[in-house]
Amino acid sequence: MAEAFGLYTHQRNNRIRSNFLIAGLFVLVYVMAWGLLLVAYGYGGVPYGRSAFGEASRIFRSWFPLITAATMLWVFIGFRINVALIGAVMGAKGIAREDNPKLYRMLENLCISRGLTMPKLAIVESDALNAFASGVNDKQFTVTVTSGLLAQLNDAEVEAVLAHELTHIRNGDVKLMVVAVVIAGVISFVGEMVFRGFGRSRIRMSSDDSKKGNGIAIVIGIAVIAISWLLAVLIRLSLSRSREYLADAGAVELTKNPDAMISALLKISGRADIDGVPSGVMDMCFENDPDDFADLFSTHPSVTKRVQALVETAGGRMPAMPPHPPKVSERQDLPTMVGESAAHGPWARPPQAGGPG
Repeated sequence: MAEAFGLYTHQRNNRIRSNFLIAGLFVLVYVMAWGLLLVAYGYGGVPYGRSAFGEASRIFRSWFPLITAATMLWVFIGFRINVALIGAVMGAKGIAREDNPKLYRMLENLCISRGLTMPKLAIVESDALNAFASGVNDKQFTVTVTSGLLAQLNDAEVEAVLAHELTHIRNGDVKLMVVAVVIAGVISFVGEMVFRGFGRSRIRMSSDDSKKGNGIAIVIGIAVIAISWLLAVLIRLSLSRSREYLADAGAVELTKNPDAMISALLKISGRADIDGVPSGVMDMCFENDPDDFADLFSTHPSVTKRVQALVETAGGRMPAMPPHPPKVSERQDLPTMVGESAAHGPWARPPQAGGPG
């Protein structure tokens, strides 16, 4: 009971923190709008006797309701089309029970065990090993897996991945990530357009006081936009990163099999990248392949840290063999196990035509 209470308390606290972060993203929309007005008035000029700062602030106050309405409208649109949009970007195809009865039954059993509404299922044809959940309500929620994941993971490991994504839905992570990606995506897009424009122009400071003031307004406006852009990205990253540990723990709670989650993580590590998929969508995936210094700015903790957490807190054990089949050139150096050679072990790939058997 203590463990269950701790998990649910963590879920509640995480949702509260996430709501504050989402509110922060809305604030950044306002800050970026003010920065854009500063730049616009700095370049366009203001009537004699007025300053770019004063005009930008005055217009911002009058436009505040419009900016708020536009932001909420964009979020509403994102809520309505997020599954279709993400599915189109990923090339995902929905599947019914008859298309893959075993996969459908796995997810259905997990949902029944916790009284959850059955989400839709979809598959992406890709050699990458990954999965993600999308949607903002019970009618939309969809769990998508890659064909590579189904081909390379065993049933227990696939079940662990499904439980992980189901936990994201159960905890409200998916809805919050959709909001964060949608809003942060707009801020990033605007910021990129602004800096591309300034990359082709120069800011000239004049000795004339009014023009000099306009130049300062432009510089400050650009700085405000840049800071908003950076903070939007950092907020988006912070939303996802801490949730992966909780989703892993929730998956173990559902499956009662920490070893399967560890094995799945190790198999997926280094093989999760899906070609041509935007970073915002990859942020929502089961794994996003951080490593070394890049781990500091990743949406996901490293596989090493996630596995360590499962070993230390969930009683998981490391598998006896590495989850990846070794390269052909390395197989001859591996020791032979009792009754089973390394080249023909449980993770060995089938022999390639014309290659070693």
